[in-house]
This record gives sequence, structure tokens and C-alpha cells, in this order.
Amino acid sequence: MILSLIENLRAKGSWCGETHIQKATYFVQELLRVPLEFEFVLYKHGPYSFDLSDELTAMRADALLKLQPQQPPYGPSFIHSIGSKLIKKRYPKTLKKYNPMVKFVANKLGDKGVTELERLATALYVTRKIETDNSIEARAQCIHKLKPHVSLDEARDAVSVVDNFIEESRDV
Repeated sequence: MILSLIENLRAKGSWCGETHIQKATYFVQELLRVPLEFEFVLYKHGPYSFDLSDELTAMRADALLKLQPQQPPYGPSFIHSIGSKLIKKRYPKTLKKYNPMVKFVANKLGDKGVTELERLATALYVTRKIETDNSIEARAQCIHKLKPHVSLDEARDAVSVVDNFIEESRDV
């Protein structure tokens, strides 16, 4: 699934740094309920999974992924390595089953920068994990309290976008 997600994100303009993969995986798992079973915590730049980070490292060790350096100040990109095609061939049913969900997330997030990804993923986290009255204002206030560098206007925008994603995801 992660290999497919990276491939689809790249097709939509993402350079696929770890932040991109973390946030997109969070959306696939939390928004679309794909059972990836990564545990996410609210961390420095939004939802983060230490298990997913370990999985990306293991995939590099297994020659499924490799890192490609980027121009500073950007970190490296994850790209497919020699073993990725073999793994994808072994799981055609799983890939076919979850392909619409992966494509949906890639279409929504592929062209986003890391700061926007942080806001959107945090908005989804607050919407799904933190008890509020579920109004846009209450969730925006919560985001701003958790992430003071995110303005209230940016938080409101992120909540509105995530609400649209939730509505659109019902058709996936």
C-alpha cells in the first residue's frame, strides 16, 4: 500500500518526503479506514507514526525504497527501488481493492506543501480524535491551541477543507 501511495503521490506532483508519506498515510488510514494499523500521535508537525517511520526504514533495507537527495533546504525523496515491482505483483487483489482510496488521497494531497499538510492532517486529527462540539470554530480553536503557529484563519480553512474531504470520501 505504501508503495502504491508513493507512486500515486508522485504522479500528482509530490516529491514524497517523509512528511508527505506520513500525512498521506494518515489520511488513507483515518479518513478512508484502510486497515494499515499504524499508530499515529499528534507530534511536532501533526499526526506522526513512529511505526510508519520504522516501516519506511525497513523498506529501504529490503531494497523496496531508496532515498533521492533534493536541493537544499529540502530533505530527500522516497522513490521506488528494484524490489518494489516484485512486491506490487505479489498483492494485486489488495492493491486493486484499495486503489480508489489511495488515488483519492493522492489527488487531494499530492500537490500540497508540508505546512499545508500539517494543517490538514491536524484538522483531521482534531475532527476524529478530540472531543469538541464539532463546529468549525471549536475545531479551529483547538488546532490553534495545539499548534500556536497555525493562525485561526488557517485552522478554519483547514477544517473546512477536511470537512469537504470527508464529504467527498463517502463516494470512494
